[in-house]
Amino acid sequence: MISAHRPRNIAFFGGTFDPVHCGHVSIAKTLLGLFGLDKFFFLPAFHAPHKPDSKPTSGYHRFAMLSLATVEESKISVSTLELDHAKTRYSFDTLTELKTIYPNDRIFFVMGADSWRDIRTWHRWEDVLLLTDHIVVSRPGYELALGHVTEGVMERIVDVRGEKETISTLPRPQIYFTDAVQFDISATEIREDVRNDDILDRTDDVPDVVAKYIEKYELYR
Repeated sequence: MISAHRPRNIAFFGGTFDPVHCGHVSIAKTLLGLFGLDKFFFLPAFHAPHKPDSKPTSGYHRFAMLSLATVEESKISVSTLELDHAKTRYSFDTLTELKTIYPNDRIFFVMGADSWRDIRTWHRWEDVLLLTDHIVVSRPGYELALGHVTEGVMERIVDVRGEKETISTLPRPQIYFTDAVQFDISATEIREDVRNDDILDRTDDVPDVVAKYIEKYELYR
């Protein structure tokens, strides 16, 4: 049991998770070990501010699918922080709130390669990168570019790609690049496959309980 007085390493993985897929779950499991995390939270967004023209599936369904996909993982949970606010929120505001909720713990914010590529479009993006530690997870076919960030940000990048053993993290806050999880799965492709009645062909990409949930409630049709 985790002592309430010992500072913990806690990761939050933000996104729409529409739907959650095996790549997401693999990221959670892998980062738990690689960074010696005590807890990993999926943090579904109510509506991502950088996707104003796309309307995600209801937060209720996305929360349910995440819960089903992680129910047997004791160290992986689903945070309703952004869903409870029921409005579009910036990562800056969410991370600021998380730091007040977990004042004694070290927070790692997880993002994918596509989010890193678009980081300059985020509200107060440089402040976001200073609020907590960050873990950037690469995907096959995505280059983790550096030319779009400032020199100050570049100085805090710690490249741990190729590392498989538990990483000794440096004084906070840092930005860690990792390629420990190599899944080329897209939620967009999964939604398109469901519309084409191919969901049963993607059970290697979507947890079985999630595939059944999608079919039962006729999501993405």
